[in-house]
Amino acid sequence: MVTLTVDDRSIQAPEGSSVLAACLSAGIYIPHLCWLEGDTPEDAPAACRLCLVEIDGFAQPVTACSQLVESGMTVRTDTPAVRELQKTALKLLLSVHRVDCRNCPANKACGLQATAKFLGTGLNCKPFASVLKEPEVDHRHPLFDYYPNRCVLCGICIRRCDQTGGASGLSFAGRGFDTVVGYFDTDPQAAARCGACRACIAACPTGALVEREASGE
Repeated sequence: MVTLTVDDRSIQAPEGSSVLAACLSAGIYIPHLCWLEGDTPEDAPAACRLCLVEIDGFAQPVTACSQLVESGMTVRTDTPAVRELQKTALKLLLSVHRVDCRNCPANKACGLQATAKFLGTGLNCKPFASVLKEPEVDHRHPLFDYYPNRCVLCGICIRRCDQTGGASGLSFAGRGFDTVVGYFDTDPQAAARCGACRACIAACPTGALVEREASGE
């Protein structure tokens, strides 16, 4: 175990764990969307950019999910600079997200809702130009429908599928603002071999994957 200081509080964490995991285990909440329990700092994608913290000795804030804990480390999770960066990261995510909570299966269990509540911003904080397009709902998978305008490309579904040994071949497809989650892109037969564990659906924090029976389509 190593001892570090977070927001003037001394906590302990297993050697090799991330600052994010250490804080969450100690009851210190840091916003996050793309982290999975059990992730090591080397595994963490740091895709959502919500878990930024300040650490003494670092020139600028770093993502807590990808930073290894060190003995004697001093971390600050709630400085004005950190909160502004987290709010900016949330606004960027919302610029590609269709806010339609009443019609979303993730309503009241949504990672974006939880983050907006924690940061006190609401979900309509969009000073950035929206880059939302109107892609059709993807019905190609035999078990679920994919809603691109709900997806924030956190990659949780892809990684959960990999962790459970799934054969559905979930992956990112496209580039830039055209990036989506796909499953036929590397193997046209991959979706048909899906083991039906539904781990990807359960892991999605924004309701972008909807089980076919519950989709209403």
